[in-house]
Amino acid sequence: MRRLAVVLALLGSLVVATPVSAEPRHEVTYDKYSLMVDDERVMLWSGEFHYFRLPSPELWRDVLEKIRAAGFTGVSLYFHWGYHSPSPGVYDFTGVRDVDRLLRMADDLGLYVVARPGPYINAETSGGGFPAWLKTVPGRARSGDPGYKAAYTEWLSRLNPIIARHQVSRGGPVIAYNVENEYAVNVDPAYMQDLQDQARAAGIDVPIVHNNCCHGDLANWSSGPGAVQIPGVDDYPQSFECGNPDAWGPWGEGVTRRLRDDAPVYAAEYQAGAIDLEDAGYDKCRDLTGPSFMKVFYKNNAISSGATMFGYYMTFGGTSWGWLPQPNDVYTSYDYGSAITESRQLTAKYDEFKRQGYFMTAVAPLTKTDAAAPPVPADPVVLARARANPDTGTQFVLVRQADLAGTADVSTTLDWATPDGRYRVPVRVAGRDAKVLVAGYDLGGQRLAWSSSEVLTHVEVSGRDVAVLYGRDGEQGSTVLRYDSEPTVRVLDGRVGSSYEHGDLRLDYTHTGLARVLVTGGGRRPLLLMLGTDETAADFWRQDTAAGPVLVRGTSLVRSAEVTGDRLVLRADTDRAGEVEVFAPVRHLTVGGRPVVVRRTAGGSLVGSLPGPEPVRLPELTGWQYRAEAPGQGESGWTAADKTTTASPIKPKTLPVLYADEYGHHNGNVWYRGRFTATGAEKTVTVNAITGRRGIYLVWLNGRYLGSAAGGTESDAEPVNPDPGRGDFAVPGGLLADGQQATLTVLVENMGHNDDWTADDVRHKQPRGLFGVVVEGSTAPLSWQIRGSRPVDGERGPMNTGGLYGERAGWHLPGSGGWRRPPGALTPGVSWYRTTFELDLPRGHDVSLGLRFEDTTARDYRVLIFVNGWNMGQYLNGAGPQREFVLPTGVLREHNTLTFAVISTGAARGDPGEVSLMTLGNHRTGAAPGR
Repeated sequence: MRRLAVVLALLGSLVVATPVSAEPRHEVTYDKYSLMVDDERVMLWSGEFHYFRLPSPELWRDVLEKIRAAGFTGVSLYFHWGYHSPSPGVYDFTGVRDVDRLLRMADDLGLYVVARPGPYINAETSGGGFPAWLKTVPGRARSGDPGYKAAYTEWLSRLNPIIARHQVSRGGPVIAYNVENEYAVNVDPAYMQDLQDQARAAGIDVPIVHNNCCHGDLANWSSGPGAVQIPGVDDYPQSFECGNPDAWGPWGEGVTRRLRDDAPVYAAEYQAGAIDLEDAGYDKCRDLTGPSFMKVFYKNNAISSGATMFGYYMTFGGTSWGWLPQPNDVYTSYDYGSAITESRQLTAKYDEFKRQGYFMTAVAPLTKTDAAAPPVPADPVVLARARANPDTGTQFVLVRQADLAGTADVSTTLDWATPDGRYRVPVRVAGRDAKVLVAGYDLGGQRLAWSSSEVLTHVEVSGRDVAVLYGRDGEQGSTVLRYDSEPTVRVLDGRVGSSYEHGDLRLDYTHTGLARVLVTGGGRRPLLLMLGTDETAADFWRQDTAAGPVLVRGTSLVRSAEVTGDRLVLRADTDRAGEVEVFAPVRHLTVGGRPVVVRRTAGGSLVGSLPGPEPVRLPELTGWQYRAEAPGQGESGWTAADKTTTASPIKPKTLPVLYADEYGHHNGNVWYRGRFTATGAEKTVTVNAITGRRGIYLVWLNGRYLGSAAGGTESDAEPVNPDPGRGDFAVPGGLLADGQQATLTVLVENMGHNDDWTADDVRHKQPRGLFGVVVEGSTAPLSWQIRGSRPVDGERGPMNTGGLYGERAGWHLPGSGGWRRPPGALTPGVSWYRTTFELDLPRGHDVSLGLRFEDTTARDYRVLIFVNGWNMGQYLNGAGPQREFVLPTGVLREHNTLTFAVISTGAARGDPGEVSLMTLGNHRTGAAPGR
């Protein structure tokens, strides 16, 4: 198996990488059971992470360390074409786009990588990960059309060499290469084959996989032209109804299908959160997909399907900063209800991932199992399913209620024919709960005949086995171990009964707190068995070291461990003061660079005390300054908008073509101005604009504000909507006179580009911008100009800014001048606000901060939030659930400039109401450099 590097560098310190070519090379193979590296079976238990939703490479390591610490063996990584390419032929893999650095981090931490370069990724990101400039490239995307092929070939020619040099076969972490994404309708097999051929030509030699949609019922790429080696299935059985968090499996049982007999079962994307389609807030999505759902559906799937390749979507969601969001389904936060929150905090879902992940990766026989005859429950309300390893005979039995949504609390017995004999095993199965029980397992130097408790993990420390089993608080548990002769049983903590008969040592107990039993003699090496609850099991951390695995208990996170002589060195976090306990072959302990005074326990562990975090004091946001942006301000940067034809499948209502993408403006707000000669008879201006969901536009005539309207969306297929985003604006009497030159100014917000899930250009290439403009009472033609974003900010990238005058002039950046005190009253339109603040955070702490807005929903405005020049999202007052915005370390510094671009549609006060900084997490850590 690939060596797991022990990482001692602090988070954010420079990672000095050994050249990949200097690392040992390995061979990745597979059979119907699992992936294998150098013939050793791999349990690929991976979580999804989007680097592009965390614009702070220093924090990539933090998230990856947390994923690894939960027992994950891998991470699934989309590579976002549009994030790297602002225009054809231009690619950026530096700074927040340095994926070479990202892959080195994964390798340092011992995480396998499933590389997912698309070209299409979906991911609820603008354009589904396509660069926006692709909308004007002739030919249907996600096909073999020459225009699209030339574009994606260019992308893959830049990315594939980076992935190739980080493959497991070259000493790196990439264990599989995923082509395309949920490619299920309007498919082109030649296109799928070309993606694979290009990968192979670039040196990709690991297995090629694909994540099929919808239970694999549509095109699944398991055979025929374009087939991949390992086809997987995406499954979201809990739906996305976050407003109804008590829902239970509305989209099925969620058992992953086997699509090829010669390849492992692959749960490529299994639901680990949800997009918030109902604006319920992501905490409700976390409830919808919480620990109960995970216990039942994840365990049910693992034992029912025999899968050994898992990808959980999402494990950390992050922030759709700038103009990253796909407009129709998501907003700035992409927290997704994940196990690790957007602010990088660990949740109860993380604890459940850790309980299951430690088990899945500690019990090796799980990597090769066949379906087996299950034990028979005495009560038919309980259902049992079983798998067994054909080599070791180890059995894995799922017990749950036959009614997946059942809520009763059932106690029964199992008639269980184990490898060590037939037993009647008592079990209790609460509603919406499931357990995986183990029998016939060589647990280190012990023989586990069976247990009604679940296995968390086990290690060997100084010639002694240390194992942790757990169950629900208050439930009865029993464990039977085999011995040649009667051993000595010593109960160190808790209440545990024991009996010995015919080679069986039986332990009976109630799961409460943490019981400890020391078993010696009987022909086996000593065993320290700890029996806990779900909660006490989650307190344990397992880390691998060169001296063998160690267990740690009592910290809020363990990032890394190293045994040096007789000292264990931990990089660990604490969120409160308390005890730390370690099970390791050492006499001394260092945590976070500081020696810890320890004492030896009767169970052989070391116990010491750790301090909690210091309090965080945040400044108030005061001293606001102001700048006004007049409608269509400035004469520079305007270009003629005079095209009369478009390749877009959706044709405009009026000419000329005013779609922003046609003129190279792909992100954010766009200004238009149309000039005409008035007659004085103008009555109404009718505007149609396509913005994406929640978008708006504002209209002025000769500087007079006429009003605003909600932008429209288009149909995904024919027939298209002929009248999207319509607004009718009355022309005030006397505003225009016959022969007068009139200027119509329109600000249109582009909320992002549609995805291409259906591989249909009517959906993907839907335009953004003005769809039609008619001035009733005028026959004069309008002469149009357009102004959008300036050339790309090299550091922040193409999605950071749009075409507001202030953005083009750099008002969002620190250091710009010309600011003054805010006026008492504001007119509708664009206003800019700025303040500065200092942060003095405790040293040696990982503090996560956010920004909170408080205001009445009656006021209609939206705010672009710039932190030190970085667009960290958009606040829509009264038009969405998000009021708190995460401000990541790296974007935040000691000295900070906070700038708002406020777009107000009403005549009332247009400032952003009450705004404050807030602490979202505070941990004393071995990870934070300096402050």
